[in-house]
Amino acid sequence: MQIRDLPYTDPGVPDARSGPRFLIWLGRRQWRGQLKALLWGTLHMSGVALLPAVVGFAVQAVVDGSGARLTLSGVLIAVLGALIALGDTMLHRAAVTNWITAAARVQQLLARKTAEMGAALTRRVAAGEITAVSTGDVEKIGWFVEALSRFAAAAVTALAVCVALLVYEPALGGVVAIGVPVLALAVMPLLPSATRRADEQREKAGRATELASDTVAGLRVLRGIGGEELFLTRYRRASQEVRRAAVRSARMWSLISAVQVVMPGLLLIAVVWYGARQAVDGRIAVGQLVTVYGAVTFLLFPMRHFEEIAMAYSFSRPSAKRAARVLSLRRTTNGRDGPPEAAGGALSDHCGAEEALTGDLYDPLSGLLAPAGRLTVVVCGDPDAAGRLADRLGGHPSLEHDEQGAPSVLLGGAALDEMTLDEARAAVLVQDKDPVLLSGTLAELFDIPSSETVSPAAALEAAQCGDVLEALAQSSPGATVSAADPADGGAPMDAHITERGRSLSGGQRQRLALARSLVAGPEVLVLDEPTSAVDSHTEARIADGLRRIRAGRTTVVFTSSPLLLDRADRVVFVPGGEVAAAGVHRELLARDPAYRAVVTRETEREQRERAAGGAASTRPMAIGDRTEIEESA
Repeated sequence: MQIRDLPYTDPGVPDARSGPRFLIWLGRRQWRGQLKALLWGTLHMSGVALLPAVVGFAVQAVVDGSGARLTLSGVLIAVLGALIALGDTMLHRAAVTNWITAAARVQQLLARKTAEMGAALTRRVAAGEITAVSTGDVEKIGWFVEALSRFAAAAVTALAVCVALLVYEPALGGVVAIGVPVLALAVMPLLPSATRRADEQREKAGRATELASDTVAGLRVLRGIGGEELFLTRYRRASQEVRRAAVRSARMWSLISAVQVVMPGLLLIAVVWYGARQAVDGRIAVGQLVTVYGAVTFLLFPMRHFEEIAMAYSFSRPSAKRAARVLSLRRTTNGRDGPPEAAGGALSDHCGAEEALTGDLYDPLSGLLAPAGRLTVVVCGDPDAAGRLADRLGGHPSLEHDEQGAPSVLLGGAALDEMTLDEARAAVLVQDKDPVLLSGTLAELFDIPSSETVSPAAALEAAQCGDVLEALAQSSPGATVSAADPADGGAPMDAHITERGRSLSGGQRQRLALARSLVAGPEVLVLDEPTSAVDSHTEARIADGLRRIRAGRTTVVFTSSPLLLDRADRVVFVPGGEVAAAGVHRELLARDPAYRAVVTRETEREQRERAAGGAASTRPMAIGDRTEIEESA
């Protein structure tokens, strides 16, 4: 695999059981690149290792007065110089290619997992951890893969040099053969402490990154409540903790580097002292001493690679562990139970892959049934519970339900968890309460896979996005708003959206996200609080537009807004995670006190007064009364 061939057609199925297993799997997938780098590295280091022998041969030729041998030595040195240059160049090329391709493979695996898990990913893994994995951790994993081949070449060459010294000069070779393993193992006692300090630094850096992300995401709110200085102080404190942890980690690694300098120096001194005595006594020639000295000097070069691989592994191991944790997440595939025959109508008996994409939507865990082609509004009372139930309807159960083996949601009698990811995504689309708007133009926002049944113009009209287009036009110098169809490629579709739509208000972002979901046109659309930041007049028009544009298709809305409830074909009350009542809004409002309390926000005192018969005269107008007022208006 070359860099120009990226991305991978198939990055593979990783072994995500642990961090080390993931690194081993990644190394196996890169074995061709590793072998190429190993061969070039061996050529490069072999040339460097043979250079002292040739220099010793030249020195001995000078001592003996042999011009022929001196000439041969010069030729050999030139050849070795060319091989060293070639090997070093190609080693660097191969090693960097291994780094980039390994990082690209991990990035593709993370992107595929993100697409597979959807919004459920951030419910299982902290946002700061996901950011750390997809940025710094990928780089560290690539560093280990890149350093591995150079370390292997250094180890092979060092072993060959030690064996050659034992054969060439047994006395000095024995000293070197004993000293090199001692050098390699000298830093081992320091590595656990260095690794712990590095892990602590990365953990603190991850927390600081998460705090910074939360601060930026909520900057508009912080400015509104005057909390900028508070969060800035918290980030300063977290940043200083990261700095102190980094200094402690750097001190340990500098100690390891110092040991890697001192110990080889002591070995070199011992070899020179012993060799000089041997030469003075006439036991070895001067050329042999130069050769042994040069070989020992060369061995200091592979020692640096031993230090590098130890550092690369200590940094990449926790990074690989975090990446493996994300990649080990799976969609649940344990759907079993079917709905009762009388749960609001018998479900279809479709079992084929194509037929299973239509029909009633049923959740066996909560008992929620959304009839096909109808607008169903669900009232939970707890926003967090509503979000979890919305995720379940989209085939993304919570971690708690996943571990308990909860039954799968059924669409037309077929389990969503047993469908392929593409089928499930095409059938059910979930828009959570905090949808993300990516930066780009409005045309790019609507350039999504869709059923092509709803045009962007119709979706924008149904979501009441007229003022949103005006706001975008004002922030985009080249864009203007006209009455022309936005779908014709006119100026409004060229308006630019800032990152996460931060230039828009919360209600404007909600309406733009709703329009995007309507353009997708799925068979089943699940909306979690799509109008919570919208004023009541706009909300009423959105409710009418949603009902009109989704006619004949299944729509499930999680909200307690009376304006949407009054326009629903069916209202389901799900307190505590289980269906307690179902019907139409006005009927439930009249006969179910718990439902009425959630929708109208009645206090306990108001409930007691209503029960006593005095609520009609003493209770102030409730939020639920605005439906009738707005209709009369």
